[in-house]
Amino acid sequence: MPPTAQSNGQKPTSSLPNMIGYYRFTDIFFEWHQALPNEADVSPLKALIAYNALVHPDHPLRKKGVNGIELYLGTFESGEMRLLFSSAQVEYMRYWLHTVGLTEKPIPIPSSEYLIQANDLVSCSPDVYSDAAVLKKAIKNIEKNNKRLRGTGTLLTTRRFAFERARTLWAQKVGTWCAVDFEAWDMDHTALTEFGWSLARWEDGELVREDGHLIVKEHRMYTQKYVPNHREFYNFGESEIVTRHAFKQRIQDLVKKHREAGPLFLVFHDNSQDIKYLKSDAVNAVERLDYILPDLPQKGEVYVVDTADLFAALEGDASNNKRSLERVCRHLQIPTKFLHNAGNDARYTLDAMISMASGDPVDQQREQRWPQRTEDNQPKVEFKDWEEDSDFSDMEGVMGPPTAQVNADDD
Repeated sequence: MPPTAQSNGQKPTSSLPNMIGYYRFTDIFFEWHQALPNEADVSPLKALIAYNALVHPDHPLRKKGVNGIELYLGTFESGEMRLLFSSAQVEYMRYWLHTVGLTEKPIPIPSSEYLIQANDLVSCSPDVYSDAAVLKKAIKNIEKNNKRLRGTGTLLTTRRFAFERARTLWAQKVGTWCAVDFEAWDMDHTALTEFGWSLARWEDGELVREDGHLIVKEHRMYTQKYVPNHREFYNFGESEIVTRHAFKQRIQDLVKKHREAGPLFLVFHDNSQDIKYLKSDAVNAVERLDYILPDLPQKGEVYVVDTADLFAALEGDASNNKRSLERVCRHLQIPTKFLHNAGNDARYTLDAMISMASGDPVDQQREQRWPQRTEDNQPKVEFKDWEEDSDFSDMEGVMGPPTAQVNADDD
């Protein structure tokens, strides 16, 4: 637990100074006390930043309503991550030690050479620890994963940036996150047959979900040759059959409504084809999209989130290969049924995004999901053969959808 304060009639205020930068956790933990000119100040500081003290409910950095010490996980341009204290936290600790009488005067702040400016980081998100052993292990795992990342190339780095930025924005409950999917006739990809969406947004801090599925009336009788015919097997409500004109208008209205309400995050699984459809004359719902998630998303803007890239970051894949939605959901333990229905695919895409974005930072989450499944010098998860085998979702393409039972009264 934190060092006991001497009673001198003073209590530090509970608010922290404005955050202007960061310090590496390891620099504060191992280096700061060594630079103190007054030997008497070393023990109080070391006691305050000990693992057990940091996670103690009475620690002065503990925020109300937060179950643990809130630190920060910063990502550098190299893709490497570091656990950080904010400069406000460092300033507050030196202030607290002096105010409660544990140091004769405020101890010196760490050297400016250790200070990390916000613009030195590509992303930075809060990370909470309530257990000393978990915190200590996290420091080791972060360093181990940084070593694995070196030399893996820029594609994995870019994917990791996107993963952490999505986590940060999702945690902030910003905007509307809307997964979309189109199906087209596989004999003529300009003939759109379905559109599905699944969105999440917040009202008064509460998560609100909405799903929908549109079928184009004029193309309803088109049958697929190379993919399953699952148009009529929507799992999350009633499909709506609409004309081509209404199909186009409904999609335009959906995008316009949520873009005007705040930033809109369009979530895809392997986005290239669906974005072409959104921009096509048959839909014409968007003109410009931002493919890089910003620190401060702007109202009226539309941003792209791709679960294929997020999962590649999570499994540590630096290749150009992208896993299918079925494979991603299987590895995330999200049950699927009747894929290649646009409404179902949209719902499973958003479920996959939320599963990843609401979890821990990418390296911690990988280890939680697939413990000890990476090689010492590689970040990629090594899945077992049975984990990569097709399950029932793959068999749907061979066996087709189940045949509806006919009651005797229906004859």
